[in-house]
Amino acid sequence: MIDIQTIKKSIPDLSDLTLLEELSSKGQIHTFEEGDILMEPGQYIKTVPLVLDGSIKIIRSDEDGKEIFLYYLDRGDTCAISLTCCSAYKPSAIKAVAEEPTTIIAIPVNLHEKWTNDFRQWKEFVSKTYQNRFEELLKSIDEVAFKKMDERLMNYLAIKARQLETKEVNITHSDIARELGTSREVISRLLKQLENKGAVTLGRNRITLEADYEDVF
Repeated sequence: MIDIQTIKKSIPDLSDLTLLEELSSKGQIHTFEEGDILMEPGQYIKTVPLVLDGSIKIIRSDEDGKEIFLYYLDRGDTCAISLTCCSAYKPSAIKAVAEEPTTIIAIPVNLHEKWTNDFRQWKEFVSKTYQNRFEELLKSIDEVAFKKMDERLMNYLAIKARQLETKEVNITHSDIARELGTSREVISRLLKQLENKGAVTLGRNRITLEADYEDVF
C-alpha cells in the first residue's frame, strides 16, 4: 500500500479520505529513470498515471518519426490525453518520457471510470486536468503558429530550465531540433546567435541560460 500522507503531499487537490484510501490500496507505484519511455504512440492505455515526484515530457510524433514537444506533467498532475484515450478505448496518440527520475501511481482504467461516478472530487480533479492541459496545448499551437524559431527555442530552454530548477540544461542540438520539429543545423545556428547576444553559454551537450526569455525578446 502507498502511504496516504505521501499521496496528499504530492496531490493536494485530493483530500477525500475514502478516495485517498482507494488510491493507497489499489494504485501501483512505478519508478522511472531519466529518459525512460512510459508510453509510445499506438499503445493501448491500461492505467492512468498520477505523478508523485519528478516530471514527464509529453511529445506528439508522426508516422515518419518527427516529434514536437507539447507539455510537461509535474508532481500532482495526470495526463488528459491518457484519460481521453482510455475512456474512448483508443490507442495512445502521444509519447511520454521521464524528464528526470520520476515516481507515479498507476490507476487501472476501470477504476478511473468508477471513481468518476463515485467521487465528486475525482471528477473535479479530472475536469481541472482537462482544462490545464487544453490551455497548455493552446500555448503549444501559438508557439508553432505565431512565434519565430529563435523565440520558440529560447522559450523551450526557459521552460526546461524551470522544470529542472537549474540554469544548466544538458541536451544535444539534435534532441532540441527533434522536439521543436526542425533541423539540427537550424538549432545550432540559432543557439550561436543567442550566445552572441549573451543569452546562453554553449558547452558540449550543455546549454547554460544567462538570461530569461523576457530579457531576450
